[in-house]
Amino acid sequence: MPAATPETPQLSLNLAMAVVASSHAPVLLLDANRVVVGASQAFCDAFDIDPDTVMGQEFSKLGGGEWAVAQLQSLMKATASGLAEVKNYEFDLKREGRAARCLVLNAHKLNYGEGEPIRLLLAIADVTDARIAEKMTEDLIRDKGTLLQELQHRVANSLQIIASVLMQSAKRVQSDEARKHLHEAHHRVMSVAAIQKQLAVSSIDRVSLKPYLTQLCESIGASMIHDPDQISLEVSSDESRVSAEVSVSLGLIVTELVINALKHAFPEGRQGKIIVDYGSEGPAWTLSVVDDGVGMPKAPTQAAAKAGLGTNIVQALAKQLEARITIFDAEPGTAVSLEHGDAETEDLAPEAV
Repeated sequence: MPAATPETPQLSLNLAMAVVASSHAPVLLLDANRVVVGASQAFCDAFDIDPDTVMGQEFSKLGGGEWAVAQLQSLMKATASGLAEVKNYEFDLKREGRAARCLVLNAHKLNYGEGEPIRLLLAIADVTDARIAEKMTEDLIRDKGTLLQELQHRVANSLQIIASVLMQSAKRVQSDEARKHLHEAHHRVMSVAAIQKQLAVSSIDRVSLKPYLTQLCESIGASMIHDPDQISLEVSSDESRVSAEVSVSLGLIVTELVINALKHAFPEGRQGKIIVDYGSEGPAWTLSVVDDGVGMPKAPTQAAAKAGLGTNIVQALAKQLEARITIFDAEPGTAVSLEHGDAETEDLAPEAV
């Protein structure tokens, strides 16, 4: 590197002043006492300051004194002494008769060598419009969340009304088959209502599965288990949180599998329990519903071989979640497991649900 000549500092200073003067952004050049030695036309235009009066003015006395922000002055003094730099300092510039502007200021000490005059380079950006846009976005998201929760409450309430109508209809019909279908529809509607209720009190984006599945199973048990001492329904889950969309699918799958176990696993007053378990490791997760009932039929009947509504619902939801379904004899009872991982989704045995 060539040796510095006596003209080098002055040339550097002149270059800095030329850059400031020609800048299209609001820029100032100050001395050690924070007096203006250079200003861009963009600065004067942006803040309505007469360019003929800006030179030689103290920074804190520019305009009507609105730049005399105590904390900012302290930071600039520390920057001039080499103890700090002002980086992205955000403050409101308040001027009489005008709306406040949100500014971001950066200050950097220019080094011309030992014994040379100190110069501070200030760059100022007006971020008022950006902050307004950010606030509008935040308000919109908050309003959307409030509306979504209100909608979820209304949907849950409507489902409760539908469930009540179905139950009243089941009491009036004469056909046992029609009554059975109405009861099944009632159970499904009540379960979906429980899902909606849990979502209404959850965060908009993520749902904690442990309380979600617990409340869902409590709702199913309350409507279908007449004697808790005969059949128990338990939930075991880690602290996983999933998207609202995934939680709904998992909730519907649990509903169908639990209803299926309650319908078929404990005939003729048999006692037992059903355990719903969920666990995850990274993106992989496993959901299982296990009962200790009579187990899978050894020779499925022709009627059982035909996939029912519950089977179709679980198959469709498992495919949507890209989960593999496995059904096996739990000895005693039956276990249905859904695994989400790299494996492809397998078909659910028709007799399982």
